[in-house]
Amino acid sequence: MASASFGQEVNSGSMAHHKSLLNRNNMDTTVRPGDDFYRYANGNLLKNNPVHNFGTTRSSFSELQGNNNKKLHDLLDSVAAINNAPPGSSIQKLGDLYRSGMDTDAIEKAGNGPLKDRLDRIDSIKDVDGLLAEIALEHTEGLGTVFTFNVYPDEHNVGKEMCYFVPGGLGMPRECYHDEDSRPAKIREAYKAYVRQILSLIGDKNVKDDAWYICDLECALLAASRDPQHVGYRKFDIEDINKLTPGIDWKILLHGLNVPDQDSVVVDVPGFFTDVAHYLKEKRLTTWKRYLQYNLVSHMAPYLSRAFDSCSFSFYHRALQGQQEQGPRWEKVMAAIDHSEGDLLGQMYVARYVKPGTKERMEQLVDNLQQVYADRISKMHWLSDTTKQKALVKLRAITKKIGYPDEWTDYSTLTIVNKSYAKNIMIAEQWAFQNEMNKLTKPVNRAMWRVEPQTVNAFYYALLNEIVFPAGILQRPFFDENADDAVIYGSIGALKGHEITHGFDNNGRQYDAQGNRNYWWTPEDKANFAQRANRVVEIYSKVPVVDNYHVNGELTEGENLADLGGLNIAYDAFKKTKQGQSDEQIDGFTPDQRFFLSYARMWRANTSPEETILNIKTNPHSPTDVRVNVPVSNMEAWYKAFNIQPTDSLFRPADLRVRVW
Repeated sequence: MASASFGQEVNSGSMAHHKSLLNRNNMDTTVRPGDDFYRYANGNLLKNNPVHNFGTTRSSFSELQGNNNKKLHDLLDSVAAINNAPPGSSIQKLGDLYRSGMDTDAIEKAGNGPLKDRLDRIDSIKDVDGLLAEIALEHTEGLGTVFTFNVYPDEHNVGKEMCYFVPGGLGMPRECYHDEDSRPAKIREAYKAYVRQILSLIGDKNVKDDAWYICDLECALLAASRDPQHVGYRKFDIEDINKLTPGIDWKILLHGLNVPDQDSVVVDVPGFFTDVAHYLKEKRLTTWKRYLQYNLVSHMAPYLSRAFDSCSFSFYHRALQGQQEQGPRWEKVMAAIDHSEGDLLGQMYVARYVKPGTKERMEQLVDNLQQVYADRISKMHWLSDTTKQKALVKLRAITKKIGYPDEWTDYSTLTIVNKSYAKNIMIAEQWAFQNEMNKLTKPVNRAMWRVEPQTVNAFYYALLNEIVFPAGILQRPFFDENADDAVIYGSIGALKGHEITHGFDNNGRQYDAQGNRNYWWTPEDKANFAQRANRVVEIYSKVPVVDNYHVNGELTEGENLADLGGLNIAYDAFKKTKQGQSDEQIDGFTPDQRFFLSYARMWRANTSPEETILNIKTNPHSPTDVRVNVPVSNMEAWYKAFNIQPTDSLFRPADLRVRVW
């Protein structure tokens, strides 16, 4: 088929193919589109595809992820069949890690033996200095204990990499520690049982008391992380942060973290580290040692024998998310490889599965969306000309990373052998940490990707003002090269518009065209934005989800703004295509109807009740039915396309419909 621009008519393919893209049998036409558009578009499909026992969600994303996993599985099976690959080659590193992960007999025989040296090292700690040294050392080994430490571009000078320190040390979502709802209370009990089980598996003789002390320590860390005066980015000279956190010498800490000479760091909550220094002295040494041992084993449990793996699954997947059974072994090992050697696997994935021209076509689609976005910004009556011009500069400066990187990660210093799976994972984690530290001696590499090309997701990264669409998501059901424009713009087009809008949401709008945190809004425009964004928060907060739970409008504000903006931008871009300007029906649907049905189809999902409730408390995205019904109910074009009436449940009077971007 000849290549075509997304701004032009695309060859629609056969009628049968269209039916496979928007199949009436998947809809529930007994539901009025104005009462529940999500169910109208997806009802029968959802009814006939309940959540699997080995999953927590069954959705368009999980469908694509499953198909993608099969491709990656085929690649790994072909690699593992090569036994004489040259040492140090990509084939050898991928093959040996995969084989070691699939050798369940060896893993079972080893038990927790691969961790013995580290467990003994923790047990030999004599004092507070030893505790601090161990915590720093564990970070260099890939285990982020007590606090989170990362390397990111400096928010006020994005050409330079910077060390960021954030409170951490918790074993479950922070919302579960003190929430008085019945479900979090059950999760807390399940977590205490999990801690006891882990300690028991490593031979702790005082399991009950030690588990209590560990949970008490985590509650103390959580309390220390709360900061009513929190103002976001806080950069300190080393001498200044030493004064603010007595008990922690940051020069010694940074040395222990293998950090090259740094004159400053970003510390999210300085008081947290002051409290940690206090706890290191106040809490029993034995408690800290058991806490560190527990964290090590809990982190490594999925890579150890069945007893440890099953224990981890029982809490983190069954109790927290509602998943009833584990998936196949190869899937778990593949995920570990994707995390450890992602770009090695990615290069093979791109070579075998990415079709020529896909990258260029997606770049053209983004160009079309940016043009429409520029038109919309220029016409915003609530923005001043000064802010409009700066918004347009930022919009045009967005870097588009589509498909796969031009530069791949260099794994030449990573050594993997076909022996212990757990030791291979620890080696890979230690290598990954040092690879991050190496960034501190160089300028920020804007060409670097922070995800692998096989990833089934898309991103906006504010610090570099870039959108990333890996090859993994550029497949059905999000993109089909034979689909008509309505289907393409309603799915992948809306998704791309969503990511672009993140550059102008409640968080992204605080960063300029280069990615620096630089507030470029006038006070009047800031107030106008806040008024509209607050209306979005109010609208979503009133939407019920399950039981007595509603959408958390504040938690989901950024994603909701992106959903609203992305759909509007994609629709405007679609209307510039030949199909968008016609009334020709396909399978009985008008072009506009196909556009909105394609959007609804993209978000279809069945989710376990446990996962749904956890998401309400922790996930910045609204539930999928909300991501469909609320955005369309704020668009005049949807009302016209489906003849929505004031008596319909989703009807929103014109003066109450919200539009930000």
